[in-house]
Amino acid sequence: MLFYLGGYLQQFFGPARLLQSYTVLITLALYSGFALIYFILPKFYDFLPHDRGREFTLTAEAAKGKPTGAGSIFITVFAILSFVFVPLKATQAYIVLLTWLTMLTGFLDDRSTSSWGEYRKALLDLILSIAASLVLYISAGKLSADGNVYFWLPFISHPILINPVVYVLIGIVILWASINTTNCTDGVDGLSGTLVLLALITLGTIFYFILGHKDIAAYLLVPHLSDGARWAVMTFTLAGVLTGYLWHNAYPSHVLMGDAGSRALGFFIGCAVLITGNPLLILGTSTVIFLNGGMGLLKVALLRFFKIKIFPNVRFPLHDHMRKNRGWSPAQILLKFMILQLLITVAIVGLFFKVR
Repeated sequence: MLFYLGGYLQQFFGPARLLQSYTVLITLALYSGFALIYFILPKFYDFLPHDRGREFTLTAEAAKGKPTGAGSIFITVFAILSFVFVPLKATQAYIVLLTWLTMLTGFLDDRSTSSWGEYRKALLDLILSIAASLVLYISAGKLSADGNVYFWLPFISHPILINPVVYVLIGIVILWASINTTNCTDGVDGLSGTLVLLALITLGTIFYFILGHKDIAAYLLVPHLSDGARWAVMTFTLAGVLTGYLWHNAYPSHVLMGDAGSRALGFFIGCAVLITGNPLLILGTSTVIFLNGGMGLLKVALLRFFKIKIFPNVRFPLHDHMRKNRGWSPAQILLKFMILQLLITVAIVGLFFKVR
C-alpha cells in the first residue's frame, strides 16, 4: 500500500518517492514489526490460552500456566503489515493468507482442551502444503520466459526443468518437514524463534541482494527473480514481528508462541525456500531445526511403521538430549545451536552460490 501511495504522493511531496524504495520499505517493515509486537503483545496475555505442559520439553512445569499461542498475535500483525509495506501481487497475497491459515490451525490446537490428533494435523498440513505448492508453481511458470519452471542446483551452472508433479511433491515434503520440525524445536525458550530468525534474515538477504539483483544473479549464474525485492520486504516483515516476540520469549520467557507460531513460521520458511528456486537451500536455513526436531519424527515413523529402531540412546528432540544427558542449560542450548546454524548457513550459502 505504501509503495503505491508513495508513487501518488511524490507529485505533491518529493521525498514521498522514498516509499517506493525497497530498502526503505524493508527498514520500515522490520522496525514497525518489532515495535508493534514489543508494545502490544503483553496486552494480550490474559486473552491467550495458557500452557498445559508442552510435549517437547523437559521443563514442562516451568512452562505450565504461561500464556501460549502468541503466534496468533505476531502472525496476524505480520499479515496486516504485509499489506501495508509489501507491494503485493496475487502470489504474495496467497502466501500471506496460507501462512495465516497455518497459524489458525495451530492456534485452535493451542486453545483446545485436548490436543488434536496427529492424523488431523497431518491432513491439514497436507492440504496447506498442496495449496502452497500449486500457487508457487503457477507463479513461477508465469514469471518464466518460456512458461516452464526450473530449479537451480549447486554445482550445476544451468537450470533444471521440473515436472509439475515433481515440483508439487517436493513442495509437500519441504513444507510438511519445515512445519513439523520447527514445531518440535519449540521446547526451549527462544530456541525455535532464534533459529527461524536466522533463516529469515538469510532468505531475505538472498531475495534482495542476490536473486532480486539482475547483475549479481547473472554473475553467480543463478536465475534472476523479478519479484525478489517484494519477497525480501515480506520476509523482513516477518523477521521484525518475530524479533518483537523474542524480546518477551527470552529466557525465562513470559509468553510462548505455541503451535500457532511454530507451524506458521515453519510453513513460511518452506515457502520461501521454494520461491528461491533451489529446494536444497533448506539445508542452509534449517539444518539444526531438521536435526533437532526431524530426527525424532524419523525415529518415531521408522519404529511405528517399519519396526526399525535408530539412535536408541539418543533422546529427541535433540535439545532434550543435550539438557538431560549432557547437562546443558537452556542458555547453552540456545547459544550453541545458534552458533552451529550460523556456521552451517555461511558454509552452505557460500558453497551453493559460488561453486557452480
